[in-house]
Amino acid sequence: MIPETTRATQSAGVAYAGGAYLLWGVLPLYFLLLVPTGPWEVVAWRVLLSFVFCALLLTVMRGWGAFGVIVRQPKLLGWTALAGLLIYANWQVFLIGTLSGNVVETSLGYFINPITTVLLGVFVLKERIRRLQWAAIAIAAVAVVVIIVAYRQFPWIALSLTASFGVYGLIKKKIGPAIDAISGLTLESFWLIPIAVVQLIVVGATSGITMGAHGWVHALLLAFAGVATAVPLLLFAAGTRRINLTVIGMIQFITPVMQFLIGVLVLHEPMPPERWAGFIIVWIAIGVFIVDLLLAARRGRRIPRVEAA
Repeated sequence: MIPETTRATQSAGVAYAGGAYLLWGVLPLYFLLLVPTGPWEVVAWRVLLSFVFCALLLTVMRGWGAFGVIVRQPKLLGWTALAGLLIYANWQVFLIGTLSGNVVETSLGYFINPITTVLLGVFVLKERIRRLQWAAIAIAAVAVVVIIVAYRQFPWIALSLTASFGVYGLIKKKIGPAIDAISGLTLESFWLIPIAVVQLIVVGATSGITMGAHGWVHALLLAFAGVATAVPLLLFAAGTRRINLTVIGMIQFITPVMQFLIGVLVLHEPMPPERWAGFIIVWIAIGVFIVDLLLAARRGRRIPRVEAA
């Protein structure tokens, strides 16, 4: 029997993580509501308003004391700066893809991301992986080749997204519990403020700032970008503390599935046979990956029972 407290904790973890991935899944629709605001301006507001929102959360939750401990550790500050640059690259590429009619390709990046994470574990953390994981990596590589050769288009958006978010996750894993979710996101946003300010200056000097120029509804939606950025990240952090990585591995495919469906069914992005072939191969790789997760979880449950006996 699973204790009620453990069951409640796991249920809460699934709810938090599921909420995060559901919100990430519908983000393309939200950002499309911000048109005619371009991707560079959206990301700039996203950075600035995320920092403001996180600072308010630190104030409400009385987290400035823990934040002060973190800022006195130069090594942690360096890691948060690097994490900030990586999440900035991820946000910028995602917005460029979304607002240029490439939502399907952004979904490809997040389909591949779990496999990329495993690959980073091998080459960076020197982890040993199982045969089925190697098979999933090989199949995913074939899918990318098919898309490049048959579809005649290099999937730079998908590969940039999976690389940036994969390394970002690696850094978050490295700093681990040393930095809480709100303090981490506050620092990551803080380091990006100069970049955001420069982007707004350039946008203002070229195409013009759209904030406040298209009515109060558009301005309100744009102002909400900080909350839309921070809330899923905080829900994700709350979820990962309560459930194991196997469950996270299953739930995380909610986001790319939703983005793919939005791209194909709502935005009617082109899906010629060559592109379908690449995605089908990716989904086969994901199927192998999920089977490996299930088998590993079953073995993990079996070992404690044997030790108990």
